[in-house]
Amino acid sequence: MLKAVILAGGFATRLRPLSCTRPKTLFPIVNKPLLQWIFERLARDSVNETVLAVNRLTGFYIKQHRIPRSGITVKYSYDPPRKPLGTAGPVKHAEQLLGHEPFFVLNGDIFADINCKELMETHVKTGASATLSLVEVEDPSRYGVAEITRNGRIKRFTEKPPKGTEPSNFINAGVYVLSLEVLQLIPENRAVSMEREIFPKLAADGKLYGHIVRGLWMDIGKPEEYLQTNRILLNTLNVKPKRKSPNKFELKPPIALDKGVSISKGAIIGPYAVLGRNVTVGRNTQIRDSVIFSGTKIGDSALINGAIIGEEAIIGDSVRIGKRCIIADHAKILKDVSLSENTSVCPAKEVS
Repeated sequence: MLKAVILAGGFATRLRPLSCTRPKTLFPIVNKPLLQWIFERLARDSVNETVLAVNRLTGFYIKQHRIPRSGITVKYSYDPPRKPLGTAGPVKHAEQLLGHEPFFVLNGDIFADINCKELMETHVKTGASATLSLVEVEDPSRYGVAEITRNGRIKRFTEKPPKGTEPSNFINAGVYVLSLEVLQLIPENRAVSMEREIFPKLAADGKLYGHIVRGLWMDIGKPEEYLQTNRILLNTLNVKPKRKSPNKFELKPPIALDKGVSISKGAIIGPYAVLGRNVTVGRNTQIRDSVIFSGTKIGDSALINGAIIGEEAIIGDSVRIGKRCIIADHAKILKDVSLSENTSVCPAKEVS
């Protein structure tokens, strides 16, 4: 039986202004929670069981969403109250749920099309204690960087090295395989960093290997990358609206409209617009390159370009919202307001 631990305990820090109650694993990608995408990919690769390593609050919100599990058995491992365990501590804390075979670990804020079967095959073939999926990026200084030999052994692993000192452009893609002996290296009952304490030690001991992947990989923790992930998937999935437009509005693909979306006459939606469930759009409003979460109401003659708008927000008539703006859940932007680029509005705040 193949098992996976999903590190789903936290919130997407740079997207935090959107919501105080939405963990990073619940952010919608083309109207589907990230966690649902993860379940679907794990099921495709024959993973039978997952352990969600979470705090109590995150676990509560995940259960509330009732996400389809694609036939996977889901168990929960809860962090101790008021005691964060870092990135390795939650894996150690879940030890009793992991059985006796190597298992996968996934970071909960990564959207990646990684073949877990191939990753496990590499792990077994090399006899490694840990095998990291590695992806090549332009700026590796933001991530954990691997210096890899020709036979795939990682001889050095450095977490977020200073810019210009990176040993390579290959970074930890956030999906890896651990053998059980790695758990013995993780101290109990304290915060432990897998990237700063465990991986460097395994590399020094010659027991850390890498598996290079070339598929889609995105870190959704930053607003621009979250929007880019939606854009890429809209292109890849070729999402098209399921209905025509009797009200004489214009749809410019690629776009995605969830159930219950209502669009008024003269509105222009797209390209690269994602509208969640029960979003309403007023007359002559234009929305492009933006993600609108469920239940939001947008008035007449508004212009939204390159923004992220949370659940059940209210956007008034003739509002202008610029690129990289984040409008949080239940916020209210009143008539004729213009928000310049990179503006954030906190949950339930009113801007007049």
